[in-house]
Amino acid sequence: MKTDKNGLFPAIIQHANTKEVLMLGYMNDEAFKLTKETQKVTFFSRTRNEIWVKGETSGNYLNLINCKLDCDQDALLIQAVPIGPTCHTGTSSCWGETNLRDFSTLEQLIQTIDNRFSAPKEGSYIQALIEKGLPKIAQKVGEEGVEIVIEAMRNEPELFKEEAADLLFHYLILLRAKEVTFDEILGVLSGRIKE
Repeated sequence: MKTDKNGLFPAIIQHANTKEVLMLGYMNDEAFKLTKETQKVTFFSRTRNEIWVKGETSGNYLNLINCKLDCDQDALLIQAVPIGPTCHTGTSSCWGETNLRDFSTLEQLIQTIDNRFSAPKEGSYIQALIEKGLPKIAQKVGEEGVEIVIEAMRNEPELFKEEAADLLFHYLILLRAKEVTFDEILGVLSGRIKE
């Protein structure tokens, strides 16, 4: 990796799912190493002259998905999933854009579900479902599907929203139990879109 005279190189942050360019930061070797170790994007602050983890004070982390060098090996493209807005101004990118469909809550939920499958947490509702196995998880999706149909026939929008959230939640657990990612489902839908 080529660096400037201060041992720094630019890191362009791109949303791993939407491909939106989120921000530009600078890294040194230590920041890059910490990014890979912690899976949280970490920079070197040129103004404070120190290492900093994006989101360490705000909670708006950038979870590392992938990184690659450009053809000249002097810039890094980091694909990440943001938790919350990326810019300190509250927008999804540092160019003032606001993503009207902020999927950070969905991404955080998917990550939590993944964590329960890989690192069980006693007392967790998700963990209790996992322990009951695939048939129970699938049954819950069916139950929630029936409940949303019932609410669709009634005139109570708030209850309909609650049931829709429950259905999505249980559906995401079922996807993980079947080892299918949400992105794979989006890929199927994308393939069905006709020009």
